Amino acid sequence: MSDWQGVSEFLAVVEMASFTKAASRLGASTAHVSRQVALLEERLSTRLLFRTTRRVSTTEEGDIYYQHCRLLADGLKEAESAVTQLHETPNGQIKLTAPVTYGEKVVMPLILDFMDAYPEIQIEVDLTNATLDLVDSSCDVALRLGRLVDSSMVCKRLATRRLIVCGSPDYLSKFGTPHTLSELAQHNCLRGQHDYWRFREEGKERTVRVRGNLRCNSGIALLDAATRGNGLIQLPDYYLQEALGSGEVVKVLNAYEDLEEGIWALFPHRRLQPLRVKLLVDFLAAKLANQAKE
Repeated sequence: MSDWQGVSEFLAVVEMASFTKAASRLGASTAHVSRQVALLEERLSTRLLFRTTRRVSTTEEGDIYYQHCRLLADGLKEAESAVTQLHETPNGQIKLTAPVTYGEKVVMPLILDFMDAYPEIQIEVDLTNATLDLVDSSCDVALRLGRLVDSSMVCKRLATRRLIVCGSPDYLSKFGTPHTLSELAQHNCLRGQHDYWRFREEGKERTVRVRGNLRCNSGIALLDAATRGNGLIQLPDYYLQEALGSGEVVKVLNAYEDLEEGIWALFPHRRLQPLRVKLLVDFLAAKLANQAKE
């Protein structure tokens, strides 16, 4: 008996919660599916499914077995896809999620360039600041910024970002330029979600509690307030490139800038990724690296 015999039927029954629906999905008879699952349970000497007249559900052992088999089945499918696509024009669909502002300002222009290069690949982009579960949302890849929390995901570092403190020339001429972290207490610091800003002092990370008359969860809105001379801001560099280049804002406290943080591509926990996903991630990494050199 093959080690794989009955596994496809078992996966289908679990996912359809029905022997009849599983049989329809597989193009087989209900009797065949039932027999294959029974033989699988006999071979494992373990009951995998609870069967009632109304529904089918997994036992504790069945749930564990399902999780492992699902990964194996996905890996086999992706391995076959990777081999066949080597001889074909890359095609298919990619679902990607990224933070809103970073997605709008940085990711989407690169996605459009990628689609020009690979016109037979379709891409669905979900720009959200919520941390989506990649499996539940059926996302192929997520772009995440900063420090990673979820260690169960496979990740690849694409680029880096740096937090920068700046203010408008008008604000700095009126209220002075801070040269030490202690001087922030004398300034109107426009805040986002946190009451503290992050710095690096003598090689160690330091957080400084700041105060100001505006709090907003939009970096674009905070930048607009800063260019109007309302106060200092601390934002990731990708918000500030144009404003710094035009002189609308000026960097301060350069000596205390925190270390660069990663910009990551995260994948569901699979050993192989479809060729189209690998092409997109490699494309983003190369373009972001070029942008960093400019």
